[in-house]
Amino acid sequence: QVQLVESGGGLGQAGGSLRLSCVASGSIFSSNIMGWYRQAPGKRRELVATIRSGGSTNYAGSVKGRFTISRDSAKNSVYLQMNSLKPEDTAVYYCNLGQSYGNYWGQGTQVTVSS
Repeated sequence: QVQLVESGGGLGQAGGSLRLSCVASGSIFSSNIMGWYRQAPGKRRELVATIRSGGSTNYAGSVKGRFTISRDSAKNSVYLQMNSLKPEDTAVYYCNLGQSYGNYWGQGTQVTVSS
């Protein structure tokens, strides 16, 4: 079993920055993919960014150039640096870990961006 705990959400201003963190614990394989997804009210959950254990990254077009995903595999942690925030970035952000035999989610952290 794997547990994910996010932190760092809150209220930001348009043009500002926020940083999200996620720590994983439990049975974590060395080969995995960690990422961030978000869900705005009335919308489907969508991918924000992912990072593989080897370091390759993938971003949604809407955040490319503004958000940066990184990880510290020794700490089983993943981070999301969000710059140039926009009101449309307002959502609940979920940490995700995918590995053989399992796909796991955190409880989510609210990010609200005011204009």
